[in-house]
Amino acid sequence: MLALRLARGSRPLVQLRRLLVAAASAGTGFLLLFVLAGAVARPGGSFPRLLWALVPLAATVQFAVAVARTDPATRPRAGLDAAGLGPVRLSLVAAISTAVACALGSALALAAFLHLRGDLAGLPFDGAGAALLHADQPLPVAAALTLLLLVPLTASAAVLTLPRRKPLAPQTGLPWGIAITACGLAVEAYAGPGGPGMLAGWSLTAAGLALAGPGLAYACGTLVQAGRPGALRLLAGRVLQEEAPRVGPPLGVLCAVGAAALTAPALRDHGGPLLPLGPLTGPAAALVALCAAATLLTSAVDSRQGRAAGREALADLGAPAKVLRTAASLRATALIAVCLPLSWGVAQLTSLALTR
Repeated sequence: MLALRLARGSRPLVQLRRLLVAAASAGTGFLLLFVLAGAVARPGGSFPRLLWALVPLAATVQFAVAVARTDPATRPRAGLDAAGLGPVRLSLVAAISTAVACALGSALALAAFLHLRGDLAGLPFDGAGAALLHADQPLPVAAALTLLLLVPLTASAAVLTLPRRKPLAPQTGLPWGIAITACGLAVEAYAGPGGPGMLAGWSLTAAGLALAGPGLAYACGTLVQAGRPGALRLLAGRVLQEEAPRVGPPLGVLCAVGAAALTAPALRDHGGPLLPLGPLTGPAAALVALCAAATLLTSAVDSRQGRAAGREALADLGAPAKVLRTAASLRATALIAVCLPLSWGVAQLTSLALTR
């Protein structure tokens, strides 16, 4: 009940982020139902599709966790411990709010899926996707509900682990991230274009880049301060180093998505499989890209909220607002200057591994 009251009394921007989580959950739920319907109609070869459907699921969960982290209703405040709302209790509230948003999206996905199949009549576009969604085959109710519960349960469980995650130094994961990325490229080269091996290799590559992301962001902050930095470069570099643990992982995932997009033309020219999820491959790829970009933007907002006291202190010292805006532009430029070549390089290595 407390979680619902906090959700109802939130600001419009917070409600918009929750609605975006619900929309992402709806897209993922619809995709899972599509895979289930295809498995019922053609059982052979359905397992690889289910594995590929886990990629949008992971992107949606990452986005939901980022939104829960930035929710002001679940931030620790002075005096809440006396009322029994410590960090663990607030994480439980955040998990419930996340589960409600994801469950709403899953319900919308089920309604849209049944409507397009023609099972729910009386609305526009009734049965418009009957052939695509295999309306001639019965949909297993228990299996459908189980798949739809994956997003709410996984997202809420991930939110519950937030208070117990350790403050690791951003440079710690850089060598491990590079090693895991190299392992992913090796798996892709061994598996070739197609099958679960390609998915396993790409997943390892994405995980490696996400693990190396904080170290890369920290290195960007170090480069900004290189030489004899003035006040502007010193401010931008220090803030970027402080933001590295938060914006680094989603930045690495976005680099992995960009590398996958750059690899697609090479696979097409080589004749590799570009439709692992059938006609919904394009929407699934768009969902992953949008979730990755939204996660990075949400993490940046979270970092900006954490620097509110620092901005107030600079304003009290007489620092003009233009300095803060210029420092933010310098940080974004440094990240782009590093991430674009990184995505291109990983894409080239992936293309060589898959089309050798």
